[in-house]
Amino acid sequence: MNPYPMIEWTEGDESRTAHWRSESGTPPPKRVVVADDTLTADTAYRLACEGTGLLWRGDFQNARQLLQAIARRADRPPKRKRKAVAAEPASSVDAFNHYRQAQSQRARILNTLLIPLDGDFGIGLRRAPDFREACTEAYGASDGEGSIASLRELQGLVGAHEWRKKGVEIAVLDERIHPHYGVFSPVRGEYLDLLVKAPLPTTQLAFDIGTGTGVLAALLAKRGLSRVIATDQDPRALVCARENIERLGYAKQVQVVEADLFPAGKAGLIVCNPPWLPARPSSPLEHAIYDPESRMLKGFIGGLAAHLEPGGEGWLILSDIAEHIGLRTRDELIALFTAGGLKVLDKMSIRPKHPKAADPDDPLHAARAMEMTSLWRLAKDGVAGA
Repeated sequence: MNPYPMIEWTEGDESRTAHWRSESGTPPPKRVVVADDTLTADTAYRLACEGTGLLWRGDFQNARQLLQAIARRADRPPKRKRKAVAAEPASSVDAFNHYRQAQSQRARILNTLLIPLDGDFGIGLRRAPDFREACTEAYGASDGEGSIASLRELQGLVGAHEWRKKGVEIAVLDERIHPHYGVFSPVRGEYLDLLVKAPLPTTQLAFDIGTGTGVLAALLAKRGLSRVIATDQDPRALVCARENIERLGYAKQVQVVEADLFPAGKAGLIVCNPPWLPARPSSPLEHAIYDPESRMLKGFIGGLAAHLEPGGEGWLILSDIAEHIGLRTRDELIALFTAGGLKVLDKMSIRPKHPKAADPDDPLHAARAMEMTSLWRLAKDGVAGA
């Protein structure tokens, strides 16, 4: 049975349906009209703002240009605010919520330009590129049925496909990590620098909780750990991590297993880099960024002591941006350590290097400018004090 919902529209006085593909979990638009090269950007933007899906039947390259035109209109400030200075948000939390709301609204508008896919993921439009390999990587093998997806999502699939092919250079590994679609890419390297510099409490067994691409497990293996068990519960991450570990030559040291947080047993080192922001993701692809109610963070801290060998350490890699936004306080984090029966041995910190940290036009610039990424070295049975 096809798991995808149906999308409906009328074309040539005939009612039609197709399966709707959306990896972001966005429902199909309730109203769909057929569009082609005669559609103006202003009309397209108005329909998109109304939530109307635009099923494209014209030239594919013209559809790309139209999407760019819609994006420019979506990014313009409302006319009523152009002459007046917009009021500053009351707090950092308000700024964060406004930012997320604006991003969600923008995504909704841009996702209304729709592209029909053939049963093999081919696109039967003039000057359409071949997206079949990228679609297969993201969607899995085709079931032979036609479907419809937003052009914006298809562009995301292709971008992920290119990242997967060329990989992300990891300086401390002296290798490349190849992220799969839907698996968080390790483009921010500062936390990797911390992992390399922290003194190892053991060279025997380590757990990597929520391994993602497998980059932390690979670094631990490179640092000399005899055995690493890397866990994740996302099927895409498991495949991605296994491929990266195999490609890097660490398959004899690293075992990738499916688990919600901890595997069975205890280890002398347990590492976790959970999502940094305690907020609800708006799509499945945001789970690597947003951790609802800090579920993963609390689960790791709460279960760490029970899985540490005597003298072992837990390494929590966490940005403090949530503190600067106002989503979590340092006292709340320390309280979690105390409740988990943990003490802080050390805290190594580093400033982020990504471009947004220095961009004054970024809506979250005030928080990003103060952000620090830290590696907390935690041990059992003590009072947290750093």
